[in-house]
Formats: sequence, C-alpha cells, structure tokens
Amino acid sequence: MSVLKIPSPFTQSGKESIFKIGSVILLIGISIIVIIPFAWMISTSLKPDLTAVYSFPPKWIPNPPSWRNYVDAWNAAPFDKYLVNSLIVSISGMVLQVTNACLCAYAFTRVKFPGRDFIFLLFLAVLMIPRQVTVIPNYIVITDLKLLNTYWALILPNAATAFGTFLIRQAFLSVPDDLVDAAVLDGAGHLRILRHVMIPLSTPMIITLALLTFNWRWNDYFWPLIMTSSDSMRVLPLGLVAMRAGSEGGSQWHILMAATVIVISPIMILFAFAQRYFVEGISRTGLHA
Repeated sequence: MSVLKIPSPFTQSGKESIFKIGSVILLIGISIIVIIPFAWMISTSLKPDLTAVYSFPPKWIPNPPSWRNYVDAWNAAPFDKYLVNSLIVSISGMVLQVTNACLCAYAFTRVKFPGRDFIFLLFLAVLMIPRQVTVIPNYIVITDLKLLNTYWALILPNAATAFGTFLIRQAFLSVPDDLVDAAVLDGAGHLRILRHVMIPLSTPMIITLALLTFNWRWNDYFWPLIMTSSDSMRVLPLGLVAMRAGSEGGSQWHILMAATVIVISPIMILFAFAQRYFVEGISRTGLHA
C-alpha cells in the first residue's frame, strides 16, 4: 500500500511546491482583478434601467437580462458607419504596418549596406520619442496635403512603426543562415527569399504584430479626434464618447455598456482565434540580439 508523501517545506522540493502554490494564488488574484471590470460591464449592459444599475447591493446577474439594450445602443448612434470606418482604418493600418515592417526587417537582417547598424539604432531611437511630440508636425503635414477629415489622414501617419520593424527583425534573426544560403544557390532573389523563407518561418511573430497593430488602430481615440471633424468620419471610440455626450438626462450606463461590449467584441473574437500564434510570437521576442 503506497503512502502519499508530502514534501517538507524545509526541503528544496518543499520550497519549490510553496513557490508554485504562491504563484498560482497570485495569478488567480490578478486574474480576478482583471476580469471583474469586464464582468461588471457585461452585467451592466444587461440591466433594464438606471435603477437596476445603481441598486445596492449590486446584482451581478440581472433577472431577467435585457438584451434590448444592445439594439437600443446600436440605434442610438450611426454605429454601422462607425464600424465601417474603424474596419477600414484598422485593416489598412495593419496591412501597411506589417508590410513595411517585413520589408524593413529583411533589409536590416539580410541586406548588407553601409551604416546598416547605425540606421537601425536610429530606428530604435524613434521608440523613445513620445507620440505627443510628433502630433503637431504630423498635423501640419496632413493639413498642407489637404487630407484632413479623410481616411488617408487616419491611415498614412501610422503606416510604419519602428516597434514593428524591431519585432519582425528579431524573428528574422532566428531563421538559420543555411536556409537563406540554400535559397540563394537556387537563384532566389530578395523578394522571393522574403516570401518563401523568412515570412513562413516567422508567421507567429507576424501574426502577433498584426494583432497588436489592429488592436491599436481599433482602440485609437486621440489621433482620430484630431484628424476628423464630421460625424461621417468618426470611428467607434469617438462614437462612444459622442453617444455619452448626447445622452439626455445623464449617462445611460446600461446602454453605454452595451455599446462598449459591441465595440470590444471584434477584438476579443480575433484574439480568441489567434491566441496560439500570439502567445508563441510573444514567447519568441528577444531571443536574438
């Protein structure tokens, strides 16, 4: 008859067990803290009126849930137009950033030219410049080009990023030189090597960058606020703020929370489908200098 042995807390294995238990408890606590606001948002979005929203003690599960709030939230503002604008800006920005990042990263890893490392250091230096510093120069350029209140004003300033170049470069550095040399011997040019060797072997990191870029553009509020002046060019974050400002008799929190759930749902669905690539891409970050 086997006897279950519990490791002593004074042994090495006992200390490891205590550390693991403590880590699990800490992670569970952090997860609860992160989940509570989302759970409360969904709960509020299903409450029938403000009386239920402000009731004490609060009820986490409305009975019955008011699914009508989502219909009212969608009809409270032209969310169909906001959704189309957000999709155009987010998808276009994502495609341009990923494309530029792949091309620049390939040049910084596989193309030898004078001053390559110094130019890459200048690229990294851009990461240290706060975004607010570049707002006025970008605004002046967009104004001079007469692109204010257009899709171009929302897309072009974010078409390239030093952060994306750095991420993809780290992934390209992990590709063995032998594979690239074999492709060169087969007569492949730079674009063919990039397409058939570098990109397929760096798919997790590229998908990670695509997810991050889409998320940034989808949730961006500051830049669209400056670049747009008409309701027809608003994106979803601006629509939420305008919806709250236009509420009569105070903020209708149950309607606003329903609208917020509508806005964040595409991001959550996208992350759920690409979670495996996202985690794998993040785990590879920084493995090569």
